[in-house]
Formats: sequence, structure tokens, C-alpha cells
Amino acid sequence: MKLDVLNTKGQPTGRSIELPADIFGIEPNEHVVYLSVKQYLAHQRQGTHKSKERGEIKGSTRKIKRQKGTGTARAGSLKNPLFRGGGRVFGPRPHKYTIHLPKKVKRLARKSALSTKAGLGSIIVVEDFSFDAPKTKEFISILGSLPINGKKALLVTPSYEKEVYLSSRNVKGTDVVEASDINTYQIMKANTLVLSEGSVEKIKEIFA
Repeated sequence: MKLDVLNTKGQPTGRSIELPADIFGIEPNEHVVYLSVKQYLAHQRQGTHKSKERGEIKGSTRKIKRQKGTGTARAGSLKNPLFRGGGRVFGPRPHKYTIHLPKKVKRLARKSALSTKAGLGSIIVVEDFSFDAPKTKEFISILGSLPINGKKALLVTPSYEKEVYLSSRNVKGTDVVEASDINTYQIMKANTLVLSEGSVEKIKEIFA
């Protein structure tokens, strides 16, 4: 499919760019997209949760009351999970939430996500731009001139553009990512995918 290349003012430049069908025009596989998003979200979890169990509670081990004749259940220690301040039964322990996916599955998931956005007409191609210094106002002005309609947007650059990234940090609902670091979760989360002209060639190289 062909898309017109827009300038930073949202006007057509008279150029168009071809999006390869083997990347932006495949039949989306919803299941691998689900698996890839699940993996990404799982890897965001630190897994450092921990609660003390009975053997980790500090305190006396003296039997707090006699075994029989009290009219209540027997109890041997204040560390009993039934008492306030006692250890927790089967509490959370630190562990990893890592999910392994084959490279081919993750590759197919990214292609499926890109094809989904292309099928919905949610991809915009804009000419390459950069800043000499972080300029949030100029960045907002560029976004405002593009047909994004104030929704979440993901700007993909061909390489790491420090000044563009810094300009976007305080803009709500907008993310900037390098083409080589793009992932399925970011693509699906954005309402509009804004590809810089150079990033399209970079994406072709990645999936070649």
C-alpha cells in the first residue's frame, strides 16, 4: 500500500512511500499478538513481593496457654497465622514473571500489529525532522498539524533522536521510539502510528 508523505505542517510533500505487503499487509494473527503483549506486561513486573511466614516472625515460642480446659482452640505460639501479627499462610514470595517466546512468534506479532494499524488506516508517514535542542512547543505544534485528533500516538524514528525524545517526554499520550526497539504492545496501545520517512526503510531492514 502507498501512503503520502506529510511535512511537519501536515501538508502533502508530493512524495509517496510504499509500505511492503509482507510487513503491513499480512493477515493479522490475534493469538500471537496476545502472547507478545502478555510477555511485555509480564516483564514489567519486578516480582519483589514478599510477606513473612510463621518461621520468619520474631517473637517468643512460649506456649501462650495450656492445652486443655480453656474452652477455646489449642494454641502454641503467637506466630500462629490465626493471630494478629502472626505469619502469613502461603504468602507471596519473590519470583520472576518471565515468559519465553520464540523469535519467529515475536516477529509475527509485530507484523500482525503493523498490519492491523495499516488495515484500520491508522498509519501516518511524516518527513524526517529533528531539533537542535529540546523544544516541547515545536513538538506539540507538529503533532497538532497531523491528523491525530488528539489521541494516543506513537512516533517511530529511524535512530535514537535525543532532542526529539526529550521534547516529547512531557506530552501526554505520546511516545517516541526507535524503529529497532518497536514492540507489539506499543503499536497496539497507540491509536495512530506516526512513521518518519526514514523509519520505514529501517523497518524494512529489520524484517528483511
